[in-house]
Amino acid sequence: MTAAAEESTLESRVGHYYRVDDSYRVAAEKVREYARAVQDYHPAHWDVAAAAKLGYSGLVAPLTFTSIPGMVANRHLFESVVVGYDMYLQTEEVFEQHRPIVAGDELHTDVELSSVRRIAGRDLITVTNTFTDSVGERVHTMHTTVVGVTAEDVDPAMMAAAENVVMHDVNLAGVDRSEAAYRKTVRPEADVRVAQGGTQRIPGTLSFDALKVGDELPVHHARLSRGDLVNYAGVAGDANPLHWDENVAKLARQPDVIAHGMLTMGLGAAFASAWSGDPGAVTRYAVRLSQPAIVSAAGGADIEYSGRIKSLDPATRTGVIIIGAKSGGRKIFGLATLNIRFR
Repeated sequence: MTAAAEESTLESRVGHYYRVDDSYRVAAEKVREYARAVQDYHPAHWDVAAAAKLGYSGLVAPLTFTSIPGMVANRHLFESVVVGYDMYLQTEEVFEQHRPIVAGDELHTDVELSSVRRIAGRDLITVTNTFTDSVGERVHTMHTTVVGVTAEDVDPAMMAAAENVVMHDVNLAGVDRSEAAYRKTVRPEADVRVAQGGTQRIPGTLSFDALKVGDELPVHHARLSRGDLVNYAGVAGDANPLHWDENVAKLARQPDVIAHGMLTMGLGAAFASAWSGDPGAVTRYAVRLSQPAIVSAAGGADIEYSGRIKSLDPATRTGVIIIGAKSGGRKIFGLATLNIRFR
């Protein structure tokens, strides 16, 4: 099949939808485990009394927590629907928090291939996950954009090395191994009820009246070791050996092992919530990745996070924060913004 035909085939699959059969129950220990993995020590993730003081019924899940059920949910899509690529590189992520997810929530996960765009000879593929609670309200939406990399851009030795080190049940290349013919399924027509819990409560953040455009957030340095990468891979279910195997990373034309993009985003969200005071007050977090953070065995990696207030809206007492991230002299976030409600 020609590249043009493959592209046309994939474009015809835009809109493909399914709901994951099993629900995902948010456990308190999983919240703490994930918070530890992204170095987020806000008390609301760890202590029930601290979460209750902010008005939550249980421990609050970190902003990027939905990447865990999302990783599992998207597996079928990249093995049986989005085909024709040998590797995927994450390039952009958008989290919409309609209400904070808390321990005890039962989440139903929907998956949709929302767009395919060809830019500068590369296919940008966007997948949307929507998470609905037990009463049928959408609580979180996550848009993941990846670049599809084809065989001509992948060293065959890298794929062979990766296949030899990944877990036994990981289909790294995303090749459809089933015999079933493709059949498109689309989202059924239904009323969408979006949770309003994220906008109805008084947030435990800084006072809007004390802020002004241009204010800078205190710079924060996060340290990553190889152990942090291995821990995150296990907690989040991301088994890509680029994050822990030097040989695979170098065959993929990286100088060394690289940090998970989602891990660096989680660290960025932790940085912002430590400043604001309330992780549940964020309504949107969008990150465009620029360069990966290199994590050497000898020295690890230092990531410097910074931020400034881009805009403030007195009518809604909300603001937009620009988040910067640098490691090893390289910008790892291209453009990253966080929308947040203030007291």
